[in-house]
Amino acid sequence: MLSDKKIFTHQDTLRGSITPERAWWDLTYYHLNIEVKPENKYISGKNTIQYTVLEPKNVLQIDLQDSLKITKVTQDGKILQVIDDGNAHFITLTKTQRKGAVNAIDVYYEGNPKVAIKAPWDGGFSWKKDDKGNDFIATSCQGLGASVWWPCKDHMYDEVDSMDISVTTPKNLMDVSNGRLTDTKTLSDGRKTYTWSVKNPINNYGVNVNIGDYVHFSEVYPGEKGPLDMNYYVLRDNLKKAKKQFKDAPKMMKAFEHWFGPYPFYEDGYKLVEVPYLGMEHQSSVTYGNKFENGYLGRDLSGTGWGLKFDFIIVHESGHEWFANNITDIDIADMWIHESFTAYSENLFLDYYYGKEAAAEYVIGTRKSILNNKPIIGVYGVNSEGSGDMYYKGANMLHTLRQLIQDDEKWRQILRGMNKTFYHQTVNTKQIEDYLSESTGIDLTAFFNQYLRDIRVPTLEYKFEKDKFKYHWTNIVSGFEMPIQITLDGKEQWIHPTTAWKTQTVASKALEIDPDFYVEYKKL
Repeated sequence: MLSDKKIFTHQDTLRGSITPERAWWDLTYYHLNIEVKPENKYISGKNTIQYTVLEPKNVLQIDLQDSLKITKVTQDGKILQVIDDGNAHFITLTKTQRKGAVNAIDVYYEGNPKVAIKAPWDGGFSWKKDDKGNDFIATSCQGLGASVWWPCKDHMYDEVDSMDISVTTPKNLMDVSNGRLTDTKTLSDGRKTYTWSVKNPINNYGVNVNIGDYVHFSEVYPGEKGPLDMNYYVLRDNLKKAKKQFKDAPKMMKAFEHWFGPYPFYEDGYKLVEVPYLGMEHQSSVTYGNKFENGYLGRDLSGTGWGLKFDFIIVHESGHEWFANNITDIDIADMWIHESFTAYSENLFLDYYYGKEAAAEYVIGTRKSILNNKPIIGVYGVNSEGSGDMYYKGANMLHTLRQLIQDDEKWRQILRGMNKTFYHQTVNTKQIEDYLSESTGIDLTAFFNQYLRDIRVPTLEYKFEKDKFKYHWTNIVSGFEMPIQITLDGKEQWIHPTTAWKTQTVASKALEIDPDFYVEYKKL
């Protein structure tokens, strides 16, 4: 096994660990209230942070990254002392913090937030213009963290229970954020303040601001939990294209409610919002920049043709509503929980509409992008995600697991049960591994050690000696004994390789190894 060789800093630990100054209080509510000034690429405002006291301490940590400045923090109107340690800010409370009490602080801040150079991979604010010269602005911050543009408790383990987002925009422009629009105020000079309310728990990086010359259309989807509002916001000139392309949104909803269970945020509705970058899984406010084309910017990532049957961004980013927004990793070292299941969701979308063979061809086709250069799981406690193989290798790992179960309806119920069991929760890899081992009835310990924590691909070595077929596993972790399906002598059969050679008598040397298993094979 390999480990990440990066040298981690004190700041990485402050950002990525549950520090003592984070552990004693539980987030209950945010009200983020800001003004966005594109002419200066400037934002200002405050975040009201409400919390329940778990233990009676008096110093709490709030995160806000460089280029933005906390101007003051108050509790019950009293200004509090703030000690800065890089991007972490330690606030000393003067009020007695009694266990079980619900208190709040107001964090005022301002500045020029980091400009996203290549969103969404390089986080921050995207300050763009549309074809008519109107400001077209959006935020994205996965990995880097929400504290790149607003002050918060910036760690995945503690999701806020509910949230209001108020954004004041230049006149003639609209803000679209998470949840439902609950208030619009027009100021004396024509600026507007839009307030959006989120009723469900939400992770910090899922919060977004999108500002543009938006037009709106909508539909009501007859979902598993009843009528679901599906709202679409696009630039004025793209309305016709969007009405055609966004037909993939209800198709996505139908497929994913079938495979994963009810959409997890009925109270907040579902939105697709056009942005000036490719897109992201912002909760109930999925952002879209795929140029109203099928595939990934018109390309098929699998090379099979199946990837051009759907709009990649609509399907993939919406899949994250179940895996990332409903089920959220506690530490981004476990981000495979988000990305492996969601990359696999593309396959299940195809399965629903085009059948099992088409879906298998697609996911197998993505293997060409697997690097196997470092483990899928990252380093814990330092805000470090694992290898990008969490997408395609992760999807193929899950496709392989489906074969081991040998029962597609059972697999569907396992995926639905997972979203029910971990509904609106933050989880770690062990919880997911234990759930899958228990629900499949298979001890998957070595399976996950192999695919998540090792870079080697299990290799079936085999040879024919006269009328004997001999085989065993190599390139495997301790205890890996995965069965595999083959066709031998024209008959489909399961074999159970181990590290020791096994032998069976055959009439011919005609061998096919089922390509649905993510393994390699080598004839000796």
